[in-house]
Amino acid sequence: MIIIIGFSYLYGLFEVVMNLRQRGKKPVTASGDKGSLRLLYILITVGYALSFSIGATRIGRMTPWNAFFAVGVVTVLAGLTIRVRSMLNLKQYFTYSVAQTENHMLIETGLYRIIRHPGYLGQLMIFAGISISLSNWLAVLLMILPTAIGYSYRIKVEEDFMVEQMGESYRSYRSRTKRLIPLIY
Repeated sequence: MIIIIGFSYLYGLFEVVMNLRQRGKKPVTASGDKGSLRLLYILITVGYALSFSIGATRIGRMTPWNAFFAVGVVTVLAGLTIRVRSMLNLKQYFTYSVAQTENHMLIETGLYRIIRHPGYLGQLMIFAGISISLSNWLAVLLMILPTAIGYSYRIKVEEDFMVEQMGESYRSYRSRTKRLIPLIY
């Protein structure tokens, strides 16, 4: 469990540092966050707290624990790869807040050719993997439920903003791609 907590801390630190590094560096021409980032941070924190609290007990324990730990680690690594790749695909257009920067372009290449929110998929996979590695089905549920609610709201806010800012080009892109899971949703 210490390894999982340590990784979670380092991953959270990575996201915070990335967020702080970009603040004020990009001129924002339009913003439409509607508190979604703050809500997401709160729900992720709740998910972590609940998941690790129940994960430390025997309630909901899955066996063999080492198999679930391995599946969790692989899921985390896959999610981290998707998250970082999506950031690299967006290049200078990546922001933590729902915002449009100067000369903003709609990116439809790389992972964005397949789904509209690969960064969020990557993060959800990271959170799922962390909770799976706790080898506790209740911990998985308590991590995924609040974070899924947060990301659902965030995606709605972001998509409404993108339609408002980019109009028909985003509507067309939206009609050709799925939100989060290729071929499904």
